[in-house]
Amino acid sequence: QVQLVESGGGLVQPGGSLRLSCAAFRYTFSNYSMIWVRQAPGKGLEWVSDINPDGGNTKYAESVKGRFTISRDNAKKTLNLQMNNLTPEDTAVYYCATPSLHYWGQGTQVTVSS
Repeated sequence: QVQLVESGGGLVQPGGSLRLSCAAFRYTFSNYSMIWVRQAPGKGLEWVSDINPDGGNTKYAESVKGRFTISRDNAKKTLNLQMNNLTPEDTAVYYCATPSLHYWGQGTQVTVSS
């Protein structure tokens, strides 16, 4: 069974940085695009970013453009999200997932607060 496991979340002050990672198991990772989505308290799921199979094409939500960078290491079956200049509005549970949301992980909490 496919498994996606996120890590790297935590508590950070506004303006700080975090790097999220997502490890894929039992999945032909290099064949598929991947996405990051997030869910803030009391809100719905929000698409954050996506990356194509070879990592050459990336897209970002306007709210994170210029601050977040998505990347992948197909040899290690790992998806990453470098988050810089974080704001309280970035507080959410972050999930890596396949674009159809057929597979997604358990999420990692990111809290931005002073």
